[in-house]
Amino acid sequence: MGWTQNKTTTGAGANGTASPMSTTAVVEGIDVASYQGNVDWAYWWGQGKRFAYVKATEGTSYKNPYFAQQYNGSYNVGMIRGAYHFATPNTSSGATQAGYFASSGGGWSRDGKTLPGALDIEYNPYGATCYGLSQSSMVSWIRDFLNTYKSRTGRDAVIYTNLDWWSTCTGNTTAFNSTNPLWVARYSSSVGTLPGGWPFYTFWQWTSSPIDQSHFNGDYSRLQALANG
Repeated sequence: MGWTQNKTTTGAGANGTASPMSTTAVVEGIDVASYQGNVDWAYWWGQGKRFAYVKATEGTSYKNPYFAQQYNGSYNVGMIRGAYHFATPNTSSGATQAGYFASSGGGWSRDGKTLPGALDIEYNPYGATCYGLSQSSMVSWIRDFLNTYKSRTGRDAVIYTNLDWWSTCTGNTTAFNSTNPLWVARYSSSVGTLPGGWPFYTFWQWTSSPIDQSHFNGDYSRLQALANG
């Protein structure tokens, strides 16, 4: 995802050679976008990755040209996979973008292999950090997206973000911490303070080297339960 493109981080960078220590069960996974091109899914399965998130859309005019190979390839190798949408809140409404995402790869089915879609809401790589929105307007935009996505799919979308952006651009709102799973980005040996009052993370993206890697906070049966809704 785009988080590493911004100079602001909340923790020290990891070198990707070893996973942070954990005392609880975790499942390892990755996320990919067009930058990775055609992914060697058998290789990543061999590296112990059991889930993947794949970028499907951005705004209302971009679709990942490698989406089919990445989304279907991860599924075919045995991974539980989901799609994510990179938000551009300055270009159109949350409802419009949620509809575009749901119709362009971000749907969901109860097949035991499909995770709920994820909203990637973070630093603006094209301009103002908060996309020119006030904190209250950003919270409204996010709510609009999430409500529309749920009405289209029946699932509460995962929210991917980080503490600094969430605090700066939403005022560290706690509006979604009881409904939407958190996927937090922090490149460090510990997950640190979670944004938005979430009591725990569902996914933790802990490094981008040599590819974006995340922990799922639970064992494989819990990952399957999240997929099944």
